[in-house]
Amino acid sequence: MTKNTKRNWKRLGLTAGLGLGVTLIAAGCGATEDTASMENTVGKGQEIELAYVEWDDAVATNHVVAKVLEDLGYDVTLTPLDNAIMWEAVSTGEADAMLSAWLPGTHGAQMEEYGDKMVDLGGNLEGAKIGLAVPAYMDVDSIEDLTDQSGKSITGIEPGAGIVAAAENALTGYPNLSDWAIETSSSGAMTVTLEQAIENEEDIVITAWNPHWMFSAYDLKYLDDPNGIFGGEETIHTMTREGLETDMPEAYQVLDQFHWTIEDVEALMLQIYEGESAEDAAEAFVEANPDLVAEWTAGVAK
Repeated sequence: MTKNTKRNWKRLGLTAGLGLGVTLIAAGCGATEDTASMENTVGKGQEIELAYVEWDDAVATNHVVAKVLEDLGYDVTLTPLDNAIMWEAVSTGEADAMLSAWLPGTHGAQMEEYGDKMVDLGGNLEGAKIGLAVPAYMDVDSIEDLTDQSGKSITGIEPGAGIVAAAENALTGYPNLSDWAIETSSSGAMTVTLEQAIENEEDIVITAWNPHWMFSAYDLKYLDDPNGIFGGEETIHTMTREGLETDMPEAYQVLDQFHWTIEDVEALMLQIYEGESAEDAAEAFVEANPDLVAEWTAGVAK
């Protein structure tokens, strides 16, 4: 069973798990591994730690990868962290890998600071996007059209998130937003506020991104961004600590070969949002997609 940990990261003194819709409970209680059988697997019971931020897409992605690695015999720990700490954890070797690097724009600052201390395995998902979004019933199509909607407030996620930084740049990059403010909280709190606004057909402007289940659950639209503040399409990259290829070559190969689509991850995210546990949803996805899993594990003896 995948272990989920929440820890204080040494001198950083910061905890993760910022309440983002999917609550991960420390697992592994009462779970035991048959050491003899594990020795006959590729992973041989080796411990591997994946760091992530509790964004809904990252929850889905990491649980799927964890399931694949577990099936190969690895002892997988998932550790939710604040975004900046996730990057630092992998760069220092405190964690083995992460699959949530939005590049080139959203996490460009983190890539510049930590990228040369990590190994970039390239994209695991193409076509990602960030921006400001509104319910389709709102009569506004561009950031330039915003005047006094939603009390001149943008509902954001965690302070320090790349999309929040971009939204802050939008406040200075668009004269019509000069007296607007960003209300930060968490991804989970943002989606709750969105749901309440839609139920009452009220105005709301949110920081949004794809992949995300909310685009399947609600009729939303991105606002045009003529000034290019939020950038274009992005690719989500997999990053590992230095030395992982030598220490765990098969796990490294799986991480290197892992790739899926927005449709894949959004379908899984919606299942989790609708009440299925992340572990159960990931297990069902892996069982239902053997050809895809075969691509991820190609060349890795079982």
